[in-house]
Amino acid sequence: MKYLIAGLGNPGPEYAGTRHNIGFVVADALAAAHEAPFKPGRLAETAAFRHKGRTFILIKPQTFMNLSGRAVRYWLDQEGLDPDRLLVVVDDLALPFGKMRMRASGSDGGHNGLTSIIEHLGTETFARLRIGIGHAFPKGGQVNYVLGTWDGEEQQELAEVVDQAAKAVIGFGLLGVERAMNTFNKR
Repeated sequence: MKYLIAGLGNPGPEYAGTRHNIGFVVADALAAAHEAPFKPGRLAETAAFRHKGRTFILIKPQTFMNLSGRAVRYWLDQEGLDPDRLLVVVDDLALPFGKMRMRASGSDGGHNGLTSIIEHLGTETFARLRIGIGHAFPKGGQVNYVLGTWDGEEQQELAEVVDQAAKAVIGFGLLGVERAMNTFNKR
């Protein structure tokens, strides 16, 4: 069994450590934990590892968030996978910081990365792990907040959030999306 895990973010040092790049951070944590270094690939950096008989292919699209669907479509095709073997890890303004929600399908929820993936796949039926980044910004300050770095308190809790998200990704592969949802959405 093989799964494509797409951690969303924006490439480049100016975006490193921003809230919008939580998908990259989770992908990096998984790669490090399984000693699977990222390598440059077409439209994405890629890494792969095996765990309990499952193969996890990690991608970090290098297309910028709004064009993530190009990389996801390419790597699904490259690996011969259907969207039911895809999990997209993404930030979510609607959830409090650190709260996670895995879903088997759904709308883009106003997230440009998910919009692009839905457009390129022609379906909303793929799993996504939304990680709450909170919404503590003034009216009109959404872009600066999303592209801003974590505050001190968030920074202290970030490692635990990323660890739980990484466990949820592994759970997706080992348990399936429904059981993983039941396990990790309760936290």
